[in-house]
Amino acid sequence: MIKSMTGFGRCEVAEGDRKITVEMKSVNHRYMDINIKMPKKLSFFEAAIRNELKNYIQRGKVDIFISYEDFTESNVCVKYNKELAGEYMNYLKQMAEDFALDNDVRVSALSRYPEVLIMEEQTVDEEELWVLLNKAIKGAAEAFVDTRIREGENLKNDLIDKLDGMLTHVDYITKRSPEIIDEYKKKLKDKVKELLEDAQIDESRLLMEVTIFADKVCVDEELVRLRSHIETTRDSLIQGGGIGRKLDFIAQEMNREANTILSKTSDLEISNRAIELKTEIEKVREQIQNIE
Repeated sequence: MIKSMTGFGRCEVAEGDRKITVEMKSVNHRYMDINIKMPKKLSFFEAAIRNELKNYIQRGKVDIFISYEDFTESNVCVKYNKELAGEYMNYLKQMAEDFALDNDVRVSALSRYPEVLIMEEQTVDEEELWVLLNKAIKGAAEAFVDTRIREGENLKNDLIDKLDGMLTHVDYITKRSPEIIDEYKKKLKDKVKELLEDAQIDESRLLMEVTIFADKVCVDEELVRLRSHIETTRDSLIQGGGIGRKLDFIAQEMNREANTILSKTSDLEISNRAIELKTEIEKVREQIQNIE
């Protein structure tokens, strides 16, 4: 099977009072480029997330969004800074003595002094959190790959149809090429006969001229290579795997052969077919850009 480089996956995992949501989406890219946006609390797991995603992704620009919600009642606690509170009390007592004031500080007032009472987030069991996060990552990645596979199947079918159309043009040019040699020979013979009138035609000289012409317009090698590239592309699509880069290179080679055919021919019908070939090759190459 082949995979498209465009895809989307989402997974939400909730256990107890914790919930993690992972969304993934991707577009075409020459290499694998993964961008992760997640809460600071989860940043410790970035390397592990990237390693996990290598099991699912080979190429593409992938954006991953991770959200984390913790509704646990005990996820924060209040700490009492006794030493700091004592310092506040000592200074307040000293101020009362220095200025002959009543020391009327109450506990409720002292508790509002900076850093006397501190809200502290409880440490989270990293192994337990990773199990939850990894489950969400895998779920999103599997859904993500499923969309890529479905799109890849559509790409494969469309490309095979286009390759069949290209073979039709190659078959026509293969059949037409010898005909233009015969037509050239006949035209040349008629022209020479017209110029020489009743004089005898030098068949050997005529044959040499036709041979030179045939050598100039011969596209047999280009047609053989082009047919081979088309069949290789078809076989690769059927076999599947990470074939995007390989097919992109083959498409460039197909375009080169079509250009050579177009430059060699002087026949209008072959020229038209070669132009059609180039158009189809460009369409194929555009589609190949979507393959992982």
